[in-house]
Amino acid sequence: MSVTAPLPPRDTAGPIARTRKPALGVIASGMLMMTLDGSIVTVAMPAIQRDLGFTSAGLSWVVNAYLIGFGSLLLLAGRLGDLIGRKRMFIAGTVVFTAASLLAGAAATPGMLIAARFLQGVGSAMASAVGLGILVTLFTEQRERARAIAVFSFTGAAGASIGQVLGGGLTDALAWNWIFFINLPIGIAALLIARLVLPADRGIGLAAGADVLGAALVTAGLMLGIYTVVKVEEYGWTSAPTLGLGALTLVLLVGFVVRQATARTPLMPLRIFRSRSVAGANLVQVLMVAALFSFQILVALFLQNVLGYGAAETGLAMLPAAAVIGAVSLGVSARLNARFGERAVLLAGILLLIGALGLLTRVPVQAQYVTDLLPVMLLAAGFGLALPALTALGMSGAGDDDAGLASGVFNTTQQIGMAVGVAVLSTLAAGRSERLLAEGHSRADALTSGYQLAFAVGTGLLVAAFALALLVLRPAAGSARS
Repeated sequence: MSVTAPLPPRDTAGPIARTRKPALGVIASGMLMMTLDGSIVTVAMPAIQRDLGFTSAGLSWVVNAYLIGFGSLLLLAGRLGDLIGRKRMFIAGTVVFTAASLLAGAAATPGMLIAARFLQGVGSAMASAVGLGILVTLFTEQRERARAIAVFSFTGAAGASIGQVLGGGLTDALAWNWIFFINLPIGIAALLIARLVLPADRGIGLAAGADVLGAALVTAGLMLGIYTVVKVEEYGWTSAPTLGLGALTLVLLVGFVVRQATARTPLMPLRIFRSRSVAGANLVQVLMVAALFSFQILVALFLQNVLGYGAAETGLAMLPAAAVIGAVSLGVSARLNARFGERAVLLAGILLLIGALGLLTRVPVQAQYVTDLLPVMLLAAGFGLALPALTALGMSGAGDDDAGLASGVFNTTQQIGMAVGVAVLSTLAAGRSERLLAEGHSRADALTSGYQLAFAVGTGLLVAAFALALLVLRPAAGSARS
C-alpha cells in the first residue's frame, strides 16, 4: 500500500475574499468621513457666522446645501454605479468630496462655502450610494454579511455624534476651517487604498438602464422636494411657496414613477419594491430617522441655548451616545440578528429609542446631565440595534445587478427622513417657543417647552415606526435559531 503525501490546502478564498476586510475598512472609513460632515458643522456654525458674515437665515444653508446635493442624487448615483461600475462611482465620489472639502475650508465668502457644501453633498451621494451595494456583493454568507452591515451602520449611527465631538474640539482648538481640512488626509488615504482593495466591476452597461428622462425627473423632484422642506421654517407649511413647490414636486415624482413603469430600460426598476422587507424597511426608516436626526440636533441646541454649554462641552456631552451605539452595533448586533432575526432586533431597538425620546419630553429647564440626560444617551444604544437590522432588511431583496440601486434607495429614504424630520420638528419647536416668548415667558422656559413638543412628536414617529415594523415586516424563515 503506497502512501501519498497530502496535498497542500487549496486557497479557496481567492483574491477577492482576501481583500474583503480591507474593502470593508475603506468603505466604512469613507462613509464615516462623509457622515461626520453632515453633523460636524452644527457646533461650528456660530463661529462660521461670525467669520463669514452669514445672516441668521443664510446660515441654515451651510447644512441645507449639503442635504440637497446629497439627498437628491443618491438614487441616480446608485443606479449609475450598477451601470458603469460601483468601484468607479465610489472613487469618483471620494475625489469630488475631498476636493470640495478643500474649497469649503478655504471659503472666504458665504456663497463660496454654500457652493462647496453642495459639492460635498454631490460627492457624498456618489460614494454613499454604492457603498452598501459593494458590501452585499462581497459578503454573501449571512453571518459575515451581518457583521459587515453592522460595521457600515455604525458609521452612520455613531458618526453624527462623533462629528459633534470632533467639530467642537477642532473649532475651539484651531478654527472652523479645520472641520473641513481634516477630510483631506482621510480622503486621500481612502482613495489610495480603494484603488487596491475594492473589487473591479465593469457594471452592466449604460444600455441596461440609461433612462435620461427618468433621471431628470427623479433628480429634479428630489432636489425640489428637499428644498421645499428645508424652506418650511421660513415660509410656513400653508404658504403659497410651500404649497406650490410641494405640488410641483409631487408632479415630478409621480411622473418618475409612471416613467419607470413604462420605460424599456428604467432607471429604477419597480420590481425592487415587490419585496415586502425592502419596501417596509424603507418606510420604517423614514419615520425612525426623522425622529432621531432631529433628536441629535435639538439636544445639541438644548445643551447650548438652555444649559449654556460650549461647542466642545456639547460634543463631549453627546459622546456617550456614540460610544453605546458603537459598542452595540459592532459588538452584539450581528450575533443578535443571527440568533433572533432582524425583525425582532429592530423592534427591540425601536423600543429603547422610544424610551430615550420619551424621557426628553419631560426634560426640565434646570436639567442635570447625570440624572436627566445621561440616561437618554445610554438608551441611544437602541440605534445600534435598529439600524443594522433595518439595513439588512432594506438590502435583503436586492440581487447583484440591483445592489447599487437598493443602496441608493435606502440612503435616499434616510435623507428624506432627515430633511422632513428636521423641518417638521424644528418648526414645531420654534412655533411654540415664539408663542410663549410673546406671552412673557422666559427664554429658557420658552425654548425648553418648544424642544419638549418636538421630542413628543418624535416619540410619536417612533411609535408609528414600531407599529409599521410589527405589522409589515415579516421574520425571515429560519433567521432565528433556537
